[in-house]
Amino acid sequence: MGDSAHIDRFVLDHLPSADQQPELVFDLPELNYPERVNAGVELLRRAVEAAGPNARALIDFDHEFSWGRVDAISGRMARVLVDDLGVVPGNRVLLHGPNSSWTVMAWFAILKAGGVVVATMPMLRPAELATVIDKARISHALVYEMFADVVAEAGEASPFLKQVMSSAALQKAAQALPPGTVFDPVDTAADDPALIAFTSGTTGKPKGCVHFHRDILAMADTFARHTLDLTRQDVVVGTPPIAFTFGLGGLVVFPASVGAATAFAPRPGFDALAETIERHRATALFTAPTGYRALLKLAGEHDLSSLRTCVSAGETLPAATSDAWHEATGVRIIDGIGSTEMIHIFISASGEAIRPGATGKAVPGYEARIIDADGRPLPPGETGRLAVRGPTGCRYLADDRQAAYVQDGWNLTGDVYRLDEDGYFWFVARSDDMIVSSGYNIGAPEVENALLRHAAVAEAAVIGVPDSERGQIVKAFVVLNPDHPPSDELRATLQDHVKRVIAPYKYPRALDFVDALPKTQTGKLQRFRLKAEAK
Repeated sequence: MGDSAHIDRFVLDHLPSADQQPELVFDLPELNYPERVNAGVELLRRAVEAAGPNARALIDFDHEFSWGRVDAISGRMARVLVDDLGVVPGNRVLLHGPNSSWTVMAWFAILKAGGVVVATMPMLRPAELATVIDKARISHALVYEMFADVVAEAGEASPFLKQVMSSAALQKAAQALPPGTVFDPVDTAADDPALIAFTSGTTGKPKGCVHFHRDILAMADTFARHTLDLTRQDVVVGTPPIAFTFGLGGLVVFPASVGAATAFAPRPGFDALAETIERHRATALFTAPTGYRALLKLAGEHDLSSLRTCVSAGETLPAATSDAWHEATGVRIIDGIGSTEMIHIFISASGEAIRPGATGKAVPGYEARIIDADGRPLPPGETGRLAVRGPTGCRYLADDRQAAYVQDGWNLTGDVYRLDEDGYFWFVARSDDMIVSSGYNIGAPEVENALLRHAAVAEAAVIGVPDSERGQIVKAFVVLNPDHPPSDELRATLQDHVKRVIAPYKYPRALDFVDALPKTQTGKLQRFRLKAEAK
């Protein structure tokens, strides 16, 4: 590692040990980054150089920002972070806001100030936010005005969060700075931590994935450059939250790397997305298969003909969805598999190379193979564990699950795949109990624990079941306490209870009352029996 710019060394001191670090591969000339680089500065430099300072960058419903203004405003925001909030390089800064221009500029500001961005989804509840705050020892927060109360409540439950500034206060302070105010961005090392992306695993305990400044650039210089091929004329739209690395890449990093623009929908929902595509003549779309199925139903009501590039990730893209979209729009969806641990997509295909139903081939810059239970490579046609390595890799923050994800330098994604004779990778299944619904990863134990917090629930088990619209939905099996008879009213009450305890998208859309749960003689839950019965 180069000489770090971090004064606060918490993240550096809680990285995995050297023997548990992934083996990195930099076999493309564009991946040979200088020893010192700040990803926020470099991305904005690329944007201005490619499109010019007056080119459109961020488009809200009623306002637009050029790349020159994004650079200037984020610099003034960074000055406020340092002078008013006391942020020093290495401090973790919570970024809690919707997909919007403000969130993007605040993201650039944190990087310029040398902070470590910890972006979180607006749907998270105070208890979930407090867990993230405690895990990453977050000291500062920037929060969109309408979510200030949630962050304040989370801060009260944590001893670490000291400074919170709302979007309105940040904008006001930045505007109040004297004309001509400049901020000299922190000269970070390429391998200084730049962000911590949290993901929920099957245990429900969030894992913080640490990515360096060079990792942010690498996702632009691998998948975006060699598979996606955006240009400065593109207008990008999408549904994944910027707090997810799929959304961060698609809506922030990739457009900035070529000077393209991003248009944000004025409200959640696929009807608003379709309206945004039509209004701004969007050319590139990022969403999950669920989104493409929803948009197919709206295609007759909205003009989607401007789209030329469509990317799917978050769950497997069924061939039927790919074919239906191609028939309706003439555009073949680019499918891909990525992970929060690897920062973005590492297997994909585009154009004539797409084979509907297959994920694709290893993205230039990455290597992928199928291995058996002992880590030995398997030949084409065999089913086994997916192993990947490249310029990015898994670094969990102070988490003993690192040893399971990185083995012999390879990243084991937890996916079961097979490789065909032509080098295409075909998804088979997840190797754990993760539920993937509409592109969101949901840990079954987390939902079970939420149900168990209700007085009516004695026992609970949660699985994912197939769903034509969402890929999977969460299904719960509940054993009630004796004084609570089953009813439709109670079912709705329990579903609402889960929405209040954890993020609403995690609630069980199907819920069955049962007399008992299948268990082993030692009392362990047998989810596989529930899954078999559900099929």
